[in-house]
Amino acid sequence: MSEPIDLAAFPHDFAWGTATSAYQIEGAVAEDGRGPSIWDTFSHTPGKTDNGDHGDVACDHYHRWPQDISLMKRLNTNAYRMSLAWPRVLPAGSGAVSAVGLDFYDRVIDGLLDAGITPNVTVYHWDLPQALQDRGGWTERDTAEHLAAYASVVAERLGDRVTHWATLNEPLCSGWIGHLEGRMAPGLTDLTAAVRASYHLLLGHGLAAQAIRAAAPGAQVGLVTNHSTVEPAGTRPEDLAAATRMDGHTNRWWLDPVYGRGFPADMRELYAVDLPERPGDLDTMATPLDWHGLNYYFPATVTDDPDGPVPHAREVRLADVPRTGMDWQIDADGLEALLMRLTDEYGVRRLYVTENGSAFPDTVGPDGSVDDPARTRYLEQHLAACARAVRKGAPLAGYYAWSLLDNFEWAYGYDKRFGLVHVDYATQKRTVKTSGRRYADIIRSHRQLWS
Repeated sequence: MSEPIDLAAFPHDFAWGTATSAYQIEGAVAEDGRGPSIWDTFSHTPGKTDNGDHGDVACDHYHRWPQDISLMKRLNTNAYRMSLAWPRVLPAGSGAVSAVGLDFYDRVIDGLLDAGITPNVTVYHWDLPQALQDRGGWTERDTAEHLAAYASVVAERLGDRVTHWATLNEPLCSGWIGHLEGRMAPGLTDLTAAVRASYHLLLGHGLAAQAIRAAAPGAQVGLVTNHSTVEPAGTRPEDLAAATRMDGHTNRWWLDPVYGRGFPADMRELYAVDLPERPGDLDTMATPLDWHGLNYYFPATVTDDPDGPVPHAREVRLADVPRTGMDWQIDADGLEALLMRLTDEYGVRRLYVTENGSAFPDTVGPDGSVDDPARTRYLEQHLAACARAVRKGAPLAGYYAWSLLDNFEWAYGYDKRFGLVHVDYATQKRTVKTSGRRYADIIRSHRQLWS
């Protein structure tokens, strides 16, 4: 049974999109002068990814992008969130610019616009050039400055056609998962390195936002962050305090500096790591945004864990709740709550859901079709939550489903499929799933309301 969606809540010019990232779909990692990234290094390190999977070929989007734009049209989308590969544009991270790399993105942008699809371009989606990592990566201030220089290069080239820009995708994952937990590139488990990286990521965001605006006046610049609602597992004071710490670790640390509040004092005390502060940095981090992108997948329920790693709060696996193939709890109400928090607490004036989606095991039927009722239901539930938030006053301007294609899902490799379009990796055949057809129907129905 379909989840009812209040489509009339969405404005007539709502952005209906899908999302991808460069390393997850492009492939062609050593083609046309592209340099290695930290994800090339990490994924080729034994034991770091499931099945030893890597992005060398991925979805071969580098060669098949016209076909993928045709798929976007079949889904009725009018927007596409993509990222640029830093090592494809600047193979060494700085210095010489690859004309061939820029030419590739030129063609993709023109192809999208010719199809009536508005590109929303993320400058950095985790693929730091290995050459910069060799010099310290995000633990060094220079990397923030190199990000701004890179942002200037791509905005100068593409800014006459690209109006929507995001500086970073999910700095939490780059900072915490990549430098503290070690489950993502560059694979460090060092609190000092993680805190320094988090600082430089947010500094780089501010510098890049300024660089984009200087190179492309009139650009609409945003930041994409991922968040979870956080609830205590019980009523003990210790669990309540643990939930506050987890909220600080997951949410406030990444939002407060961007909205002029500085880094949360309670978290600074908890981490006990000196920030590499310089005068003016907090003002740079709080460079005004034109929009904010929310990536949402799951909520968190936590209990106190004083002997565990920072933030000394352990997630509790609730029984008898629906879950995705990632074992992530499904809670569409959490998306609504976060949209309202960004609206009410942080005063965001323009919002996009820049990622939201679900992985489930897919089966290709005898006729070649892919029926995915669980993903379809997930999509409907979360769009219904978006509509509820809009009715409550959230300034939501668009929704980008993660993801257009099944792709390389980072450390999870290729087993976890999030796509609205199935990819047979052996043949690169694309098949629109039932969820993709449902998304196309939802978009069509919304347009009919305004026609």
